[in-house]
Amino acid sequence: MSDRRILRLSGSDARSFLQGLVTNNVDRLDSPDGGLVYAALLTPQGKYMADFFLAPDGDAVLLDVEASLAEGLMKRLNMYRLRADVQVEMTGLQVKRGTGPAPESALSDPRHAAMGWRLYGAEGGDDGSDWDAVRVAHCIPETSVELGPESYILEAGFEALNGVDFRKGCYVGQEVTARMKHKTELRKGFRTVEVEGTAPVGTEITAGGKPVGTLFTQSGGKGIAYLRLDRAKGEMLAADARVTWQV
Repeated sequence: MSDRRILRLSGSDARSFLQGLVTNNVDRLDSPDGGLVYAALLTPQGKYMADFFLAPDGDAVLLDVEASLAEGLMKRLNMYRLRADVQVEMTGLQVKRGTGPAPESALSDPRHAAMGWRLYGAEGGDDGSDWDAVRVAHCIPETSVELGPESYILEAGFEALNGVDFRKGCYVGQEVTARMKHKTELRKGFRTVEVEGTAPVGTEITAGGKPVGTLFTQSGGKGIAYLRLDRAKGEMLAADARVTWQV
């Protein structure tokens, strides 16, 4: 998994620092049935900046993020650090993942049981699982594919993916996220759709000639689509591919 980078946050304030920034409850790092936490950092306006996994590393915390976001995330964390006793460093650690029997010290992927396990160490790689098929079947968006800077995490399904905690208290972007949860009905979001044919990732979906969404990852006659839920009805098109969504 050379497309991932592992940061380490250490210092006496590392966990409380993260607790005030990220969407999930950092205390879950100590959960007897967990140990790996899926979370995101948002803008003050509640929009996605980065998603990542947090893993315990003694008194420190490892942060597993997509490689293209790592440098920017480090800068953002250091900007928020101020006088807190927190050190943020890039490590040489790598991540292995798989869906088969988990090796010793591996941690379960908290997003969905079908996503298997992750293990941090000197060697990376995976067991050859068809990750696109798993993600499409369970509508799990991926960094830099479905997830981008205009995303809202609730539209991206973070509640179902155990990526947000509504009881943990304040974090950056919390007010907007809470308002979307409690005061509005989501009109857009990612859904698994049926796809007859194929289309490039990012192809616009139309219905009756009008735009209703975007088609992303596809596998086995299905795909992940971002849809205007009130308009995504009947037969839809993504270039030459036919798209249908069962409500």
